Amino acid sequence: MEEGTSESPGYCGDTGDDYDILQWDTREDCEVRQILDRVADKWSLLVIALLDKHSLRFTELRRMIDGVSQRMLTRTLRHLERDGLVSRTVHPTVPPRVDYALTPLGATLHTTIRALVTWTEEHQNQIAAARTAYDARVAAEEQAAADEAAERTALARSVLARGR
Repeated sequence: MEEGTSESPGYCGDTGDDYDILQWDTREDCEVRQILDRVADKWSLLVIALLDKHSLRFTELRRMIDGVSQRMLTRTLRHLERDGLVSRTVHPTVPPRVDYALTPLGATLHTTIRALVTWTEEHQNQIAAARTAYDARVAAEEQAAADEAAERTALARSVLARGR
């Protein structure tokens, strides 16, 4: 093996102060990208947030997460369990009862998610103002382009009318 080559195939490089942010985004086999894709999707974020305080049953999760299908919730829970973020406990009752809970690793991720939510709450008004300004600017640019196109069309028609 060459010097500096990692033995782990999914290793994407050092994450020190001088790392290249795109290094993990350019390789399909990069585990960092795969993990970020998994934990940053909306269903995973909601499941992790809901499991913060206590375990929940599948039906409770489904009821609490507006818009999630049974299939998508099942897939999300399986992926989170596979990644070691959620534990699944089957109770031997009739019918079987299954509880989902955050693992200690999942709890550390929840801390990060909570920080992101806090940041979002603190900056939501600034983001809303930026969106409004952007939308107004784009609408003005589109109107200016439409006005310019109308002027060109009118000019072309007048030139053609003179030529007759």
